[in-house]
Amino acid sequence: MTTSGTADDGLRLIPFHGLRYVPERVGSLAAVTSPPYDVVVRPDGVDHLESADPHNIVRLILPQADTPAARNEQAARTLHDWLAKGVLSTDPDPALYVYEQRKGGLLQRGVIGALALSKPDAGIVLPHEDVMPDVVTDRAGLMRAASANLEPLLLTYRGDDPGTGAAEVVERTAGRAPLLATTTEDGFRHRLWAITDPADQAAVTADLGHRQALIADGHHRWATYLRLQEEHQSPTAWDFGLVLLVDTARYPLQVRAIHRMLRRLPLADALASVGAHFRVRPVDGPLPLALETLADAAERGNAFLLTGDGTFHLVTDPDLDLLERTVRHDRPEAWRRLDATVLHATLLDALWQIPDTPDQITYIHDAAATAAMAERHGGTAVLLHPVREEVVRDLARQGVTMPRKSTSFGPKPATGLVLRSLD
Repeated sequence: MTTSGTADDGLRLIPFHGLRYVPERVGSLAAVTSPPYDVVVRPDGVDHLESADPHNIVRLILPQADTPAARNEQAARTLHDWLAKGVLSTDPDPALYVYEQRKGGLLQRGVIGALALSKPDAGIVLPHEDVMPDVVTDRAGLMRAASANLEPLLLTYRGDDPGTGAAEVVERTAGRAPLLATTTEDGFRHRLWAITDPADQAAVTADLGHRQALIADGHHRWATYLRLQEEHQSPTAWDFGLVLLVDTARYPLQVRAIHRMLRRLPLADALASVGAHFRVRPVDGPLPLALETLADAAERGNAFLLTGDGTFHLVTDPDLDLLERTVRHDRPEAWRRLDATVLHATLLDALWQIPDTPDQITYIHDAAATAAMAERHGGTAVLLHPVREEVVRDLARQGVTMPRKSTSFGPKPATGLVLRSLD
């Protein structure tokens, strides 16, 4: 996405002194990384990561304690301890960082930096999902206590000429020996380079100064950045936030669905209450085959796959009168037709009457993990098909936010490769 105008109406990305693990002080760089905080499935994922290495970054992004205040205090104490012991150290020169992820035929490159914060109505950084205030409060408490941006948000922009500006600097930098290289257990190879030359930094900054970005992943953390900025009298380091910017003209992101696990709704009850208003039919497993059936159905209209006991049920063809009564009318038609819109307005709110609270709904990025958790809890897994990226971008340009957790853009940056201290 591009805009015309001066550098004042676009992205402002600046270098910072990266905070990074000292390889000699940890078992391996792969063992101290983590997925973003909201992708880690609690508690199993936290336990697994904590046991991978005593210095795994999950101890900072998801500290384990009985109260929010205790968790935040523990994270701050852990960060201070790791700095004092030389587990983490600050890079001597301010830098922008080129970050690469590679797995099989998939290659993604972008640039990590500190991005000037802006409100949605400025049209510079475009959100596409709503956020939950309690999650923002939780993340704000953690960042405030640690005085650090612990993981980069994933933002996308649309570049043009690959031989100039940020694209040229990124590709040329990636031809050098990296600062670090590691392969995580999901099979992704990660490499990181520092851009310290002032001329290269200026070229990146100038190019991005005419562009706008879409938040691909990290809406709650962006809202947290804005809340913390309001708490500090400008200008301060809190006027910027840690981001990874990826040019999707060169490196298109993958878009996946985010699924729902309904903790207190047994599958039989879920199916019984939708049968009068949707078409419900059993479909063959195993899960990958059932997901293919879901994908085929999603091409023709709203479609959901329900499971929780090892069986699979396709829910399609909602009653149009019911949609008219339950889906708000003050949004574009493309928004009203979204699966996530129909799920929340018609199924969760109207038919199942389930509030969108953490004790009722768990959001999970992996379909198999969602189904397995539903079976353990005797609940219902609602599996969705991903929305297309162009739909997300078009709605964001109109200033329309999607229902929260509608999409999962990836690959997401690994947490723990570079942090930003605010002290």
